[in-house]
Amino acid sequence: MNIVSRQQRGVALLVVLWVLALLSLLLGGLAGWVQLESRQALWLRQNTQALMAAEAGMNMAVQGLLDPAQRKRWIADGRLVSLRMDDTQLLVSIRSERGKLDLNSAPVADISRLLQACGAAKNQASGIAQVLEEQRNGGQSPLRVVEEVRQLPGMSQALYARLLPEITLWSGLDRPDPAFASALLRRALNLPNQSAVGADPGEVLAIDSRAEGPGGVTALLQTTVLLSPSEGGAQPYRVLRWQE
Repeated sequence: MNIVSRQQRGVALLVVLWVLALLSLLLGGLAGWVQLESRQALWLRQNTQALMAAEAGMNMAVQGLLDPAQRKRWIADGRLVSLRMDDTQLLVSIRSERGKLDLNSAPVADISRLLQACGAAKNQASGIAQVLEEQRNGGQSPLRVVEEVRQLPGMSQALYARLLPEITLWSGLDRPDPAFASALLRRALNLPNQSAVGADPGEVLAIDSRAEGPGGVTALLQTTVLLSPSEGGAQPYRVLRWQE
C-alpha cells in the first residue's frame, strides 16, 4: 500500500468520525428539544387543569352563597374555605364589596386616610385623593375598572398593590360596611368592629380561588361577580372583573 492510499484512508476515517460527531450533536440537541417540549406541554396541561379547578372553586362559592343550606359556611369577610376536588386542593375566599371603600362615592378624606394606611406619604395621599375628587366634580365618567387607579398621578405599583384589596367601584356606599371591612380599613377609617356572621353581604362579591394540583402547579383566579339568581340554566352571576 503506497503512502497516497494510506493518506486517503486516513482522510476518509476523519470525515466519518466528523460526521458521526456531528450526528451525535444533532441527535443530542433534538433529544433535548423534545424533552423541553414535553415538559412545557406537561406544565401547560397541569396549569390548565389547575385554572379550571380554580374556576370550579369560584362556582362552588357562588352556589354556596345562593343555597341557604350552605350559606353559613361562606362568610364574605375574606376567610379561607378549604375544599378538595379529586386530587386538587382548593382555597377559596369571598369578600363583600360592601366592605371596601368605593372610590366613586367615598369622601376625599377617607380616600386619603386609606392611602396613608397603605403606605403613601401625607402629601402623596392628598394629591391622589384630590385628583379623584376633581374627576368626580368635573363631570367626567366614574371609574369603571379598578385598574384605572394605577394610572392616577402619584400612584406607584407598590402602593397600588396594597390598595387594591381595599377598594371597589361597585358598592355605592359612602363608607364601607364595618362587618365586612378588613382590619386595615377599620383602623384607617376608625370603623367599629362588627361580625360578618348573619350580615347581608350584598350582591357584588370578590372571590379568590387558588388551586394546587398533584404536580405542585398552582393557579389563582380573582373575580368580582354580581349575583343574579335565576331559574333554569342561566348563569347565576355576571362577571365584573376577571383576573387569572
